[in-house]
Amino acid sequence: MPRPEVLERIKSAEQDADDIVAEAANDRDERIAEARERAEEIRADAEEEARDLRDRRLEEARDEIDQECERVLEEGEQERAELAERARDRVDDVTDHVVSLFQEDVHAQT
Repeated sequence: MPRPEVLERIKSAEQDADDIVAEAANDRDERIAEARERAEEIRADAEEEARDLRDRRLEEARDEIDQECERVLEEGEQERAELAERARDRVDDVTDHVVSLFQEDVHAQT
């Protein structure tokens, strides 16, 4: 093969190699950009999922607090009613006791 043809083939091969390298660099840059974009999407999705989970847990905690509050209020109301009933049951006994003490004081003074 004559020298000019060899030189031309070498130049052509070098150009092909340069084109391949440039194309590979472009592919690499595109893949890196796509990977960054995908990573950003994944991060955004994870943040949204974390917010949703936080909101659900917060709502569940509020519901539990509301239920506990209601239970305590009902328990307190029941205890109040029981105390009121016991107090009503003792009114006659206390009245009798006070009258008895009063009569003793009156008899003691005479």
